[in-house]
Parts: sequence; C-alpha cells; structure tokens
Amino acid sequence: MSLIVQKFGGSSVANAERVFNVANIVTDTYKQGNSVVVVVSAQGDTTDDLIEKANEINPHASKREMDMLLASGEQISIALLAMAIEKLGYPVVSLLGWQAGFQTSSSHTKARIKRVDAERIRKEIDKKKIVIVAGFQGLNKYDDLTTLGRGGSDTSAVAIAAAMHADLCQIFTDVKGVYTADPRKVPTAKKLDEISYDEMLELATLGAQVLNNRSVEMAKKYNIELEVLSSLEREPGTIVKEATKVEKMLISGIAKDKDIARISIIGLPDKPGLAFKVFSKVSAANINVDIILQSVGRDGTKDITFTVAKGNAEETEQILKAYLEPMGVKEVKADTHTAKISIVGAGMESHAGVATKMFEALYDAQINIQMISTSEIKVSVLIDEDDADNAVKAIHQKFFD
Repeated sequence: MSLIVQKFGGSSVANAERVFNVANIVTDTYKQGNSVVVVVSAQGDTTDDLIEKANEINPHASKREMDMLLASGEQISIALLAMAIEKLGYPVVSLLGWQAGFQTSSSHTKARIKRVDAERIRKEIDKKKIVIVAGFQGLNKYDDLTTLGRGGSDTSAVAIAAAMHADLCQIFTDVKGVYTADPRKVPTAKKLDEISYDEMLELATLGAQVLNNRSVEMAKKYNIELEVLSSLEREPGTIVKEATKVEKMLISGIAKDKDIARISIIGLPDKPGLAFKVFSKVSAANINVDIILQSVGRDGTKDITFTVAKGNAEETEQILKAYLEPMGVKEVKADTHTAKISIVGAGMESHAGVATKMFEALYDAQINIQMISTSEIKVSVLIDEDDADNAVKAIHQKFFD
C-alpha cells in the first residue's frame, strides 16, 4: 500500500461536473489500496472574484483581513469534493489548513510554511478515510489565518508529502504534463516524460506556470517525486525528480515571463560602493532584482540596468529617483513593456553554441535583444513584450522542430 498525495487546481474543480471527475480520480486511487491525501485549490476564478469583492469594499484592506477572506475559497472546494466522494460511497473527511497542522510565518498573503504537524491527517488515514485538505493556507503563532500566495496549494501538497514521507505527489492541472513550451501558444510543443528538479525549478522561476517554484524547491530538498498530469485525460504525465539520464536533452523547455519591468539608471557616478547602495535601497523595500547589467565606466559615470516584477516598477523608480537625482544622475526610467524569454536544459553544460543557436533564432525572426543573462543551465534574454510569443515559437522551431 502506498501513500499518495494528489493536488487539484482551481480549473480541475471549477464546476459540479469537474468536481465529480476529481472524485472519481481520487476514489480510483483509493480503490487500488492506496492511502490518499488530496489538496484542493479554490474553484475556478474564486480567488480573483474575492479580491474584486474586497476592492469594492476597501481597496486598502489590511492583509490580515484579506487572508480571512481569501482562505474561504478553499473551504468551499474541500467541502464540495468531500460531498461528491461521500455520494460515491467512500469514507472521507475535509480539513482546513490549520486542522491539517499547517503552521506558518506571520507574513499575511505571502506566508511561508514553518512545519506541518500531520497527526490529524494520520489519524484519519488510520480510520481508512480519504483526507481532503484546503491548500494555500495555515495558521501563524498568533492563531491568525494566513495564506501562502499564488501557487500556494502546490506548496501545501509537497509539504504534506514531505511531512508524511509519501510515495508520490501528483499535481493535476489542465495540461497533460510539462512541455517544451506552452502548448496553448506553440502547437508543436512536446510533452516531456521526465525533467530534473533543477530544470523544473528554473522553468517555474522563469515564467512557466505549470508548477510553483516554491513547491519544486521543497520537492528537491526532501526528494519528493512529483508527477504533473492532466485531471481531464487519464494518461501518464511528466515525472519531476533527480536527474538520471547520462545524456540529457540539449534543452528541456522554453519559458516566457511578461510580468517584468526593466529599470535603467543612466549616468550613475562611477564610485566604489555606489552600486551596493543603490541595490540596498531596492532590497530594503523587499523588491527582488533579477537580471543586472552594468556598462563599462566612462567620463566618470556608468549605466546600470536591471529587472524587477512589473508590479514593483513604479515603486522602484520612485525610490531610486529620490535617492539618485540629488547626485545629478541623468535618468532613472522604468520600462514595463518588456518580456523575458529563457531556454533551460541540463544538457547545455556539455554543449557549446546553445546561446548562439538561440540568438540566431531571434535574428531570423527579426527580434531585437535588449539584455542577456546566462547560467550553467539557462540563457535568458529581454525583448519587447510584443515580440514574446513570436520569440518562443522561433526558438522552439530552431531547437525542436
């Protein structure tokens, strides 16, 4: 008998028909003699609808009250799924995050899981029950509800799998697995049979939306084997695990991220320590910086360009203008009309010319590159946002078609 954790996203339980479809998947797994813990997200667009309702009442509501509101979405999902499983004649119990033992930090709307006390889940499994857990939520040390941010249900599922030493953690989505590119945008995209934690983490971090990057980090840390598969079609998905192939594919996938902004500082005095002070100002506002490019100093000045999340662009620009304009810095400018395109693959480490091939694809498509960043298993470029979809298609054709 195996212990299997199954996670279903909002689209998988969006209506009554899909709730019963999920109930059938869960009970089929249970009938095979497995213990089953299920983590469920809020139905469909429920979370977005709740945010809209909050904005109608108070656009500046406290994060604590937002967590009280947003946590209700998953409560609806787990109760409805439990009712469907009851109707099919199987023993089941639904648990909120705090009932399932999720203890988190106190950062409302973006809490981190500190530990999972899975005693209640174990007791219910010992009673031969299917356990349905509300993902995305927990309880902090003040006994206040917290939520884990976007993609938090993936992280909840992996955390339970780690705490209970599960044999497998399945992440059910509306696609059949992990693809070489978004199959909705690139019809020739290929489904991967398996992918390493490192490659999946890079893809998730760089904009691929099939898995949350925090969940992949946790799966790698605790060596939890993940399977990404469709809740709508019964067929094997993509296994995410430690790399085992001797000869890896050259690249495993292409990711696109439009949620970024490029910040340019023109004419920064070329003095020791000033770059450190600039990024300290940004860091102090809890703003993450990604790609950084610094020009060679000239005439006593240098230029620095870097990227942040699009939602942080305006704040970053204001912080730096207030700090740098008194020094006579020529310009601080935020460009939100940009996109990051990345190729990822462990095979890049042992193959020369991968970046060249990517740049050739963009040249053939007449797409201009603004910035470049590389590591052992990825190459990222910044381009104009309007060119993003064409760039992914051109690169995919160059490497896969």
